[in-house]
Amino acid sequence: MFRRKKEKEVDIGSLNDILSTSRKLIHIVYVMAIIALILLGTYLVKEWHALHFLGEFLAVISPIFVGLIIAWLLDPLVKRLQGKKMPRILACILVYLLFIAILFLIIALLVPTMGSQVKDFIGNLPGLVEDFKRFFNDIIIDLNHTFNYDFSNVKDHIYHTIETFGVNFSTKVPDMAFNLVSSIISGGVSFFLGLMIGFYMLFDFDKLNHSFISFLPRGWRQGATELIVRLNESLRSYVQGILLIMTLVFITQGIGLTLSGIQAPLVFAFFCALTDIIPYFGPYIGAIPIVIVGFTMSPVVGVCCVISIIVVQLLENNFYQPLIMGHTMKLHPVTIMLGLLIFQHFFGIIGMIVATPVIAAGKIILTFINEKMDVVGRVIGDVE
Repeated sequence: MFRRKKEKEVDIGSLNDILSTSRKLIHIVYVMAIIALILLGTYLVKEWHALHFLGEFLAVISPIFVGLIIAWLLDPLVKRLQGKKMPRILACILVYLLFIAILFLIIALLVPTMGSQVKDFIGNLPGLVEDFKRFFNDIIIDLNHTFNYDFSNVKDHIYHTIETFGVNFSTKVPDMAFNLVSSIISGGVSFFLGLMIGFYMLFDFDKLNHSFISFLPRGWRQGATELIVRLNESLRSYVQGILLIMTLVFITQGIGLTLSGIQAPLVFAFFCALTDIIPYFGPYIGAIPIVIVGFTMSPVVGVCCVISIIVVQLLENNFYQPLIMGHTMKLHPVTIMLGLLIFQHFFGIIGMIVATPVIAAGKIILTFINEKMDVVGRVIGDVE
């Protein structure tokens, strides 16, 4: 009797270990399934050229898209004013007037200065190229002495690349300028129309949500409303946080680069702010041209640029990100990095920009489906 009872207890313990391992394996399979779905989706989008079609479609309806984004971002502020007993029409007018005033103030202050800096930088570009050649030549000489190896082939290859770039740049400047001006005019018209459309959308933004939900079956409407609320809260917080962090990075980096003495400091600061959208890799992408141009001008300028970049990154990592973003996306860093690598492989730099919000939205949708249908719980129950 005693022996049988002991054997039965051992069997129960082994069974518990197996079930515990099975649960862990199911969670791993669940994560791998999400990654596989993302890979399959990105592959199908690329193979079916859906991204190109989507880009062309968005280019055609870009004013509507711009207006929708503006209304989507400003709607919480309008609702906050409504909560203080202000009529929605008046709240929309005040919020939009404030938004347009800030926008045109930024344009009036930055565009002339940045345009002048770009012009001066292009004018000094030939001299910077020659300075870079001398700077790089000194590095090659030091490497030859240090490693007792002739790096002339590397030097010649880089010189050829620089000269080819200079020739192509000089010959394509008129076409580039014309395309740039055309893009600015076209983009300005689309943005102006988007402002007008966004103003009217903001009046009836709640009705837009209700209209979308009304197309769904009645049984789905409550769940769809809850899912839209979750997506809006997460993605809106992310977009607003990113815009605020970009602004702070631009201001602090602009101050640091101006003090360092580099040419076109606001242009490089703006480039750093843009690349900062990309998690983890973005700051390095933005820092590379700054460091190259800085050391090309002089070692002192280069060191000052490096110090400025390090200080701004310390501010961002220790103050901007924790205070503004917090845990908005609730994504593990490994998940973000995997998403960046996958999206970069299929869609390049644009894929890296949209990777984090797309993955976050996918996680919210899958979590919502699992909450309603208990997919993981059913699978675990079947295993048990």
